[in-house]
Amino acid sequence: MPITGIYGPDDFANRPQGQSTIPPCPAPARSGPALPMPSLEWTPEVERATAPLYERIKHVIPPIEWPLMAPTIKAINELKQARGAVILAHNYQAPEIFHGVADIAGDSLQLAVEATKVKASIIVQCGVHFMAETSKLLNPDKTVLIPDSRAGCSLAASITGADVRLLREKFPGVPVVAYVNTSAEVKAEVDICCTSSNAVQVVESLNAPSVIFLPDRYLATYVASKTDVKIIAWKGACEVHERFTGEELRAYREADPSVQIIAHPECPPDVLAEADFTGSTAHMINWVRQKRPRRLVMITECSMADNVRAELPDVEMLRPCNLCPHMKRITLANILESLLTLREEVTIDPALAERARRSVERMINLKN
Repeated sequence: MPITGIYGPDDFANRPQGQSTIPPCPAPARSGPALPMPSLEWTPEVERATAPLYERIKHVIPPIEWPLMAPTIKAINELKQARGAVILAHNYQAPEIFHGVADIAGDSLQLAVEATKVKASIIVQCGVHFMAETSKLLNPDKTVLIPDSRAGCSLAASITGADVRLLREKFPGVPVVAYVNTSAEVKAEVDICCTSSNAVQVVESLNAPSVIFLPDRYLATYVASKTDVKIIAWKGACEVHERFTGEELRAYREADPSVQIIAHPECPPDVLAEADFTGSTAHMINWVRQKRPRRLVMITECSMADNVRAELPDVEMLRPCNLCPHMKRITLANILESLLTLREEVTIDPALAERARRSVERMINLKN
C-alpha cells in the first residue's frame, strides 16, 4: 500500500535548531605509539608479494596503476598483523580496498553482524561514519577507527534524535524503525534498526498496524509496497540513488532489450518499476552470481560494479556511474595513516551508546 504520511524538518514548527544533541565525549587517549612510515616503493619484492591480489582485480585495475597501489596495499596488510587489526569494508569501497586489504566485506547488515564476531582489538571501518559508529556500538571495548571522520551520509544527516522525539509526540504509541544509515543519536531514540536486506521483516516483526520508518523516503515506499503495515515516512534520501531515473533505465533497454537491470531499494519508485530485480547490495551481488547475465546494469553506487566484475569478469557491466563522495573519502593512503597513528578513533557517549545498542542488537537478534 502507499505510505500513509511523510514528514520532514519543515513539518515541525517547534523543531530545535541545530543538527545534533549528541553529548560531548572526551577525546580518547591514543591506543599505542605511532609507527614509522614504511617504504612505499615499487620493487620486485612488492610485485611478488602482491601478485595474487592483482590477479583478483586485474579486470578492473589497469596494469599501469597497480605499481602505484601495490606498495601501500602490502604495507597495510603487514600493519594489520602488527596492530592486531581487522579491516571491514562496505560493498561501495573501491576495488583496491575491497579486494586488496579488506578482511570482511559486505553490506551494512553483514558488517554489523560480523563486527560482533571479530577477535581483533582494533577495527578499521572502511565505510561511512554511521557504519563505524555501529561497529563501536557492538564492540564497546574495542578500538574502532575510521580513516576519515568526514565520511558522512546524506541519509544520516537528514534526521536528528530530536526529530525522532517529535515524531513520537505526533504519533504516540507507534513504533519507530530506523534504517541503519542513521547516527547513534537517532538509533538511541528508536525501537529497532533495519537494513535494506531485512527492512520488510523488521517492520512486520513489530506486529503493529502502523510503523514510523525513517529516514529514507524511497526505502519506506518500497517497504510499504511489500507489506500491509501502514508506513509513516521521513523526507530523507540517498544522494547517490535518488539521482537515477526511470527514463535513464528505459534508454538502456531501448539500446539493448536483452540487458538485465537490478536496482537498490533506495532508488525512486520509477526506477524500481523498470528493474528486473530489486534488493540490497548483498542481494544484488547474489543475484548476479546466480543469474550470470551477459550484460548488466547495476543501479547503485558504481564501485560495486567494479567489485562484482572483478569476481565475475564474464558479466559485462554497463554503468550509469553515480559515485558516493563520502565513501570515496576512504583511500589506501588514509587507511595506512589510520593504522600507523591509530586515528581517527570513533567514540560515543556511554549513556547514549547503551540506548542505541539496544535497537541494533534487536535487529541482529531478530529470527529469520
